[in-house]
Amino acid sequence: QVRLVESGGGLVQAGGSLSLSCAASGLTFSSYNMGWFRQAPGKEREFVAAVRWSDDNRYYADSVKGRITISRDNAKNTVYLQMNSLKSEDTAVHYCAASFRTTGHQNPSQYIYWGQGTQVTVSS
Repeated sequence: QVRLVESGGGLVQAGGSLSLSCAASGLTFSSYNMGWFRQAPGKEREFVAAVRWSDDNRYYADSVKGRITISRDNAKNTVYLQMNSLKSEDTAVHYCAASFRTTGHQNPSQYIYWGQGTQVTVSS
C-alpha cells in the first residue's frame, strides 16, 4: 500500500519560513517524480514545485520562484519543501504527490499517489 504523509505545516507570520516534509512508503521512491501542490479554500489545486527522479531537475510555479525550494532524499524516501519569505497568499493545504510520467509535472492529473495534505497558514 502506497502512503505519502506530509508534515511540517503550521501558522507563521508573513515573511517567515516553514519546512514541509513528505515521507513515502510502499513504492520505489527513487523512480517517481515528486511534486507539491496546494489548494486554498474555494480555489483549484495548483502546482507549486516538482523534482524529477531521473536527473533531479526541479520545476517551480512562477509565484514561488526564488522563495521555495524542493528537494528529495531517496535514501529516506522523503521529499521536502523549504518555504521562505512566506506571503498570505501562500495560505493553503499543501499536498505532495508522486508521478511516474515523464511530462506534465504541473498537471495534478499526471500524479497517481497523493498525501492527505498539511495546512500552511500565513498571517499578515
